Amino acid sequence: MLYHTAALAAGFLLDQILGDPRWMPHPVRAMGWCIQRGEALLRRALPQTPGGERLAGAVLALSLPVGTFFLAVGAICLAGWVHPLAGFLLEAFWCNQILAAKGLRQESGLVYDALKRGDLEGARKAVSMIVGRDTQHLDETGVTKAAVETVAENTSDGVVAPLLFAAIGGAPLGLAYKAVNTLDSMIGYKNDAYLHFGRFAARQDDLWNFLPARISGVAMVLAAYLLGFDGKNAARIFCRDRLCHKSPNSAHTEAACAGALDIQLAGDAYYFGVLHHKPTIGDPLRPVEAEDIPRAGRLMNGTAVLILTAVVLIRMCLYFM
Repeated sequence: MLYHTAALAAGFLLDQILGDPRWMPHPVRAMGWCIQRGEALLRRALPQTPGGERLAGAVLALSLPVGTFFLAVGAICLAGWVHPLAGFLLEAFWCNQILAAKGLRQESGLVYDALKRGDLEGARKAVSMIVGRDTQHLDETGVTKAAVETVAENTSDGVVAPLLFAAIGGAPLGLAYKAVNTLDSMIGYKNDAYLHFGRFAARQDDLWNFLPARISGVAMVLAAYLLGFDGKNAARIFCRDRLCHKSPNSAHTEAACAGALDIQLAGDAYYFGVLHHKPTIGDPLRPVEAEDIPRAGRLMNGTAVLILTAVVLIRMCLYFM
């Protein structure tokens, strides 16, 4: 237990220092390749009917996280057999790679820097790299809201959820979670191509994120109090607006963040040229401003530190009981 706790803490620190350098091989890229190849193979092998597509999607959505888990277990055991330190370093490295805190701060920071320079076009381009909505016609407020929303939402599935799964099952379970998350991001759409094929992946992602999303929201409210944001409003908006989203999990941290910053997020947005009507989250107690981007980053970091501290304390108590 101490071994896995130390590896997780080391991975967290590595993420804070290194982030995710683009030149470094990343397991999510390998997962993406497996998803593309697996989809092509299964679509050919099974009937092109709604039932056949659902079965094909379910096979892919189950096999990737299970295969990822056992491959990671085998690799860490093999490295540990060579030398205990090698096993520890591999697990710490993978714990680093499943976390995205510094990457989120860096990518949102590019949006912030462009806005501070007055480069709206550059800010639109930077935010288009981290959001799924159309950004070419967003004004400064729209760009800022998009960046804040993606930092808030990804606090759960990019930082807290992998932390929690790695705390339970080490880097292998954390990587299995990333496989579930990657499946949803690639095939979990309700469009003509993936309405049936991606249904299992989308529901599986909802299930895996159900508790982490709610834990993340509560932790972000606590972080708001500790960091000097509007903790009382964060708690109020979290309780009121945490289900204001089609996804059962996406609005929890957005609600806590909007309340903590005293701003309003979400609302209508264009995706692939089509206007989607979405409820707002939070109250416009003040105008959204570029400084809200680094504020959201501090909230994300504070939330992550709270979760890591809780995990380490719980595991230490269990070890010494």
